Amino acid sequence: MAMDTKKTNGWADQDDVPEIKSELLELNMGPQHPATHGVLRLLLKTDGEIVYQVTPVLGYLHRCAEKIAEGVNYKQWVVYTDRFDYLAPMCCNHAYVTAVEKLMQQEVPERAEHIRVAVAELSRIASHLIALATFGLDMGAWTPLLYCFREREEILNLLERISGGRMLYNYMVPGGVRYDIPEDGWVKDVLSFITMLETKKIKDYNQLLTYNKIFIERTADVGVISKEDAFSYACTGPVLRGSGVKFDCRRNDPYSVYSKFDFEIPVGLGEMGTVGDCWDRYMVRVREIEQSCRIIRQALDTLPEGPYQAIELHKPVKVPAGAAYTRTESAKGEIGHYIISDGGQTAFRNKVRSPSFCNLQVVEKVGVGQMVSDLVALVGSLDIVLGEIDR
Repeated sequence: MAMDTKKTNGWADQDDVPEIKSELLELNMGPQHPATHGVLRLLLKTDGEIVYQVTPVLGYLHRCAEKIAEGVNYKQWVVYTDRFDYLAPMCCNHAYVTAVEKLMQQEVPERAEHIRVAVAELSRIASHLIALATFGLDMGAWTPLLYCFREREEILNLLERISGGRMLYNYMVPGGVRYDIPEDGWVKDVLSFITMLETKKIKDYNQLLTYNKIFIERTADVGVISKEDAFSYACTGPVLRGSGVKFDCRRNDPYSVYSKFDFEIPVGLGEMGTVGDCWDRYMVRVREIEQSCRIIRQALDTLPEGPYQAIELHKPVKVPAGAAYTRTESAKGEIGHYIISDGGQTAFRNKVRSPSFCNLQVVEKVGVGQMVSDLVALVGSLDIVLGEIDR
């Protein structure tokens, strides 16, 4: 494909600037590339360093998870949700079991709901720490990655103690959770950890990365996603909130016991540039870590006594015929499950709405006209995970 481009080199007002015929170069960024955050392929058409077209190419991690749901029972499929957003698997567990419980019209013990909220928010913090670390690495900052991974390691230790799994948990089940809180000071250790995050660690991240001059210059006014574009491409989560839209399923469409807790919904404010730029999306995640700490403290401080399961753990559930859709707020955005039951022990259909899949599509619009290096910043600020994009 050839096109006429006027190479101005800063002399746009001069009439004698020659027109140069240039041919667009087709480049593959991925599927194995340090800036693509997984096995994502971005097909680029560029004129020098300027991007003229971006086309995401998916499918390199497809595992037929939705089809598998038709062959295993409702409890057995929980383990597959761990593999969606494997950086925040508790959030994915929560989304799925909520949908099954809605179909069953099953009430969940309040103790189980509090435990679910606590572990889901710990998982959200762990995911956001990875987002901060890898985004900083994309921009050339190595040290924040070491700090963020250090704190994430403590979260993995806490979740291992309650679930038995270190990264993939299979912890939540329809009707409750698999195990109660361990009687080894787990609650005390969680509260101690989030206090440390609030009082010291977040300040360290801000000093190292957030307000670093080079980081700001690489991310402010770069990859701006307007409210209109965010809505048009069905963006959710920190990507939507980074564009100034205060929407969060935990507050706007409450589920579990989130309506009982007091927390704020951070949005992009354009403090370092334009509302909706890469810096705004990054900063929303930093502030969401603080809000998750607030939610965890309230969930554990008001933890009620009582059972943590409403259904016998090893008994398969039989779901009445019907259909239901639920949506929850994962670390990446709104994750939804549309489940159709024919009255048996397996789903007739389980359609998953992936936040990363929708958020990624906006690069086709926003990536055009960017420098290749700024496209790297844009993709990093979206915080995608290929496990839930491909499924």
